[in-house]
Amino acid sequence: MASICFYFQVHQPLRLRHYTVFDKNDQYFDDYKNAAICRKVADKCYLPANRLLLDVIRRFNGRFKIAYSLTGVLLEQFQLFAPEVISTFDALAETGCVEFLAETYYHSLSYLYSRNEFIEQINKHTETIERLFGQKPKVFRNTELIYNNDLAALIESTGNFDAIITEGADHILGYRSPNYLYRPKGCEKLRLLLKNYSLSDDIAFRFSNKGWSQWPLTADKFAAWVNSNIGNVINLFMDYETFGEHQWKDTGIFDFMRHLPEEILKNPYNDFKTPSEIVQSFQPVDTVDVPHLISWADIERDLSAWLGNAMQSNALHELYRIEKDVKKTGNEKIVNDWRKLQTSDHFYYMCTKYFADGDVHKYFNPYDSPYDSYINFMNVLGNLHERLSCGLSENNGLPGLKTQTADCLS
Repeated sequence: MASICFYFQVHQPLRLRHYTVFDKNDQYFDDYKNAAICRKVADKCYLPANRLLLDVIRRFNGRFKIAYSLTGVLLEQFQLFAPEVISTFDALAETGCVEFLAETYYHSLSYLYSRNEFIEQINKHTETIERLFGQKPKVFRNTELIYNNDLAALIESTGNFDAIITEGADHILGYRSPNYLYRPKGCEKLRLLLKNYSLSDDIAFRFSNKGWSQWPLTADKFAAWVNSNIGNVINLFMDYETFGEHQWKDTGIFDFMRHLPEEILKNPYNDFKTPSEIVQSFQPVDTVDVPHLISWADIERDLSAWLGNAMQSNALHELYRIEKDVKKTGNEKIVNDWRKLQTSDHFYYMCTKYFADGDVHKYFNPYDSPYDSYINFMNVLGNLHERLSCGLSENNGLPGLKTQTADCLS
């Protein structure tokens, strides 16, 4: 018997437009492409999946529960390009069966480069979720489930969260199972929920793979696998775009999800819980020590997808190197542009390593090569730096700049 904890990550980056060294304007983002992709994914995934899960929640009178984390950059795109998606998430929130998690507003790697920026983004995201859906998040997830002991200690020190989630990687668990609640090393109050990557990836990555020995995956077969697992909780964490984008509608993924709750609830000892309910229902069975950084990406479960080559390291270093000068300007547009450049996808596009399960991330990659991505990003960053230099010069390097010359902001 087990409690099933579904958590879905919902995110789309703001993609950059083609930007050359000769460009001088501050229009960095491809509004046409971002609108088209947002609308397409809304029609194929977000809207049908939300309506389906809302129907399932109502059909089971609250016995089916789920959790989401929606990035701030995607919420802004919903408001501009697909506001009806916000309405469907609001309807889900009103059921009382949906929990919203906190994360960095810009889906950034700020934890690795600037703790102050990291906390500012968490606070902005928390305030946005509370304003839109009436919930103050009590569980935190870092970008791409990047995690270590220091992160857990930092999150606990905020006093705002009861739990944090990350990947149930084999090398941090050893002989232990991800199907229990744990305690992060060095923390007293904070609890740790670990993704059951095997069962999660059966749905997220292998569902439509006709070469997989278990294809086709049916709801009753998956429920039998759940029942055969030992433990208190099975954490099924995955991208929401699994439904309709990574796994297209004609694969049967929506029908699978429609029937799965019924099959799982046929076992009277099973139920569905949100992450906060898991924390309230179970005691941690052990402490998990994670001294080195992990993530949920690719087979390696490390940070090599964003920091695996010199281009990525250089771009990230140059971006965060200007943080103080960016904030010193007091110019909201410059600060917002700088923060939108922090989204982890920009650096993922520069990845040069061999892709395995990471192929699903390449699905939305707008570049022909990682080198094109790096050149484009650095051209944009170069222009931002020029605006910054101009702004600080106009303001004699003092904070509180409110106006810019035409050349600076053209």
